[in-house]
Amino acid sequence: MAVLVTGGAGYIGSHTVAALLEKGEQVVVVDNLYQGHREAVLGDKLYVGDLRDEAFLSQVFSENDIDSVIHFAANSLVGESMKDPGKYYHNNVFGTLCLLEQMRKAGVSRIVFSSTAATYGEPERVPIDEFDRTVPTNTYGETKLSMEKMIGWFGVAHGIRSVSLRYFNAAGAHESGKIGEDHRPESHLIPLVLQTALGQREFISLFGNDYPTEDGTCVRDYIHVSDLADAHLLAMNRLRQNGDHAVYNLGNGQGYSVQQVIDIAREVTGRDIPVRMEARRDGDPAVLVASSARAKQELGWNPSRSRLQDMMASAWQWHSSHPNGYDK
Repeated sequence: MAVLVTGGAGYIGSHTVAALLEKGEQVVVVDNLYQGHREAVLGDKLYVGDLRDEAFLSQVFSENDIDSVIHFAANSLVGESMKDPGKYYHNNVFGTLCLLEQMRKAGVSRIVFSSTAATYGEPERVPIDEFDRTVPTNTYGETKLSMEKMIGWFGVAHGIRSVSLRYFNAAGAHESGKIGEDHRPESHLIPLVLQTALGQREFISLFGNDYPTEDGTCVRDYIHVSDLADAHLLAMNRLRQNGDHAVYNLGNGQGYSVQQVIDIAREVTGRDIPVRMEARRDGDPAVLVASSARAKQELGWNPSRSRLQDMMASAWQWHSSHPNGYDK
């Protein structure tokens, strides 16, 4: 029996594939390599294709004895989603519909879904709880919420059981140094800061220093990518043990400000990191921090790499040894 990982050549997907392989699982990866990288897949079973291609997806299911699905495949750039919402609905929502239909036809009844904190929108309180209202402020978050709901309705109609994991800011890299974060274009703070440390950028932009936080910069919850991978395996095992549909936040419950991230990067790298002040960006909440109490209690999840210094050090190991990402 194999685990199908869609989007398994991406950042979080590839780390989850690595964790599955370390546990002795058979893994089948599907990725169109639009944002993923062939070199990030540590296993030897990669199908390159699109979930919306019915013949392709049918072939994947017919050639493999699939036990469970972990679903990462999606476009995920917030800014792009606001400029091209059709792309996000077609790839994210319709792609998920195609996957669910193939699961139904093949009799596969377990799916772990990679969701996002963007489903909450502007938080009503901090830390954010799974029962807080979900009012996304961008198309990306709206499509992820739609995907969550669709998966849930397939559960009602067809018995497909699911766990949706809403996580916050993934960071760090695999301890082996073989895989890490390589987005094109890069939009995440820590890689941008480390690219500045490497001299690949002249400065890091700091968007606003007048927020109601301790140092005036936005505060975010960072979680090591390998801790996220562990949570996906725990969620899959919950479904294998006949667990019901559930939604869990994944975060450390501790926030770090943008300024703190920059300061820790300077400490870890030992390099100067020039900063340029910019105006606030529309829609940036002052503080986003998760409550992960339910995941810890019900899944037995225990993030073990929660210090930002450790996340930064593993990310620096990857970026300094792979200054051009997966390109040779």
